Amino acid sequence: MTSAQVNTRTGAGGAIQTKAELRRITEELAMSTKVTDMHTHLYAAEFGELMLWGIDELLTYHYLISESFRWSEGTYEEFWAMSKREQADWIWNKLFIEHSPVSEAASGFITILERLGLDVSSRNLDDYRQALASRTTEQQIDAVMQVSGVEHILMTNDPFDKVEREVWLSGGGKGDARFSAALRVDSLLNDWPFAVREMKSLGYEVEEAWTEGTVTEVKRFLGEWIGRMDALYLAVSMPGDFVYPAQDHRTRMIDDAMIPVCQASGIPFALMIGVRRRVNPELRLAGDMSMRSDVASVEALCRRYPEQKFLLTMLARENQHELAVLARKFRNLMVFGCWWFLHIESMVEEMTRFRIELLGTSVIPQHSDCRVFEQLIYKWEHSRRIIGRVLADKYERLWDSGWKVTEEEIQRDLDDLLNQNFWRFLGRAR
Repeated sequence: MTSAQVNTRTGAGGAIQTKAELRRITEELAMSTKVTDMHTHLYAAEFGELMLWGIDELLTYHYLISESFRWSEGTYEEFWAMSKREQADWIWNKLFIEHSPVSEAASGFITILERLGLDVSSRNLDDYRQALASRTTEQQIDAVMQVSGVEHILMTNDPFDKVEREVWLSGGGKGDARFSAALRVDSLLNDWPFAVREMKSLGYEVEEAWTEGTVTEVKRFLGEWIGRMDALYLAVSMPGDFVYPAQDHRTRMIDDAMIPVCQASGIPFALMIGVRRRVNPELRLAGDMSMRSDVASVEALCRRYPEQKFLLTMLARENQHELAVLARKFRNLMVFGCWWFLHIESMVEEMTRFRIELLGTSVIPQHSDCRVFEQLIYKWEHSRRIIGRVLADKYERLWDSGWKVTEEEIQRDLDDLLNQNFWRFLGRAR
């Protein structure tokens, strides 16, 4: 931002004159500061079918599927037998026509339509489809990133996904500099027999027994895929009953393979803890649940490996305060985002407030966790508004005490929260 721009916004000399002006500037900058989205399930265009976008993908997002069934007496089998377009029509009628779209996911869809310039008042789903039909994937990526203000996207990349793997093995995956990779290792920790079969099929000499040779090959697998993807961190989603240390496969995998490879590669280990899978299997991907986790396991990891950096988020609301307090004790622990079921406005506001009250601006307040590309629009708009409101409240308190923050300082703080804290934690310039 130039000095001329500052003076235009704040008046002569760039000084903020009133508390009302302070709040306005803070909230405006929160909405305009570019974002690094450090955890998503999105893909660059070169990943083809894995890059989900468009009206029908948005409406058949698993949040809306599970919400729709609360209004239905029909069977799950009938729903899954429909085409995707038919499913989208059914969900549209249930959540947007027969009832008002007031949930976070449903109102987020309305935000997307409006920000893309579509006539929300028409309630004409076919018109919305038609409006996007002529766009290419590349055009939609450009448009959504422009509207959302997201500058850089971290994908979640699984070498055990056959479609994705072929892109990487063919030398692809790095064609769009706005996207970076994170190596997903869920199967190695949570479904070891499956991981063994997959690694064997790729030429790695592993076995289910945790032998010295298997450890060596797992480390080779991780190192080669980190290098192939230029992965910025190792990522895993863990159940709420994860315990560390324990006499189990997960502890051996972490101690013998994952931490050594992370340290050799100079990358953080990201753990997302607290999911309980397939509580209702008939809902498929929509059937997962949250559960409380053991923060002491994170404490043990941070204490045992003080030189290893950990990115950490948890799914249960009950864990959030304890996790934030723990981050005060370990500088190698970076708390990030409001994950999954916590990504609703009331929880985002609560968590953002107490994190900033405990940790100042040394956190990563949000990530989108998007699966469908246009979700970037509403998830970041809703979150930016909250982050701006919380910061404005804190700046007003400083103002009342006689500490007057400048516009440059506000911009610095927001850039830290939305960008630099992530890149600085990685040790990479941005």
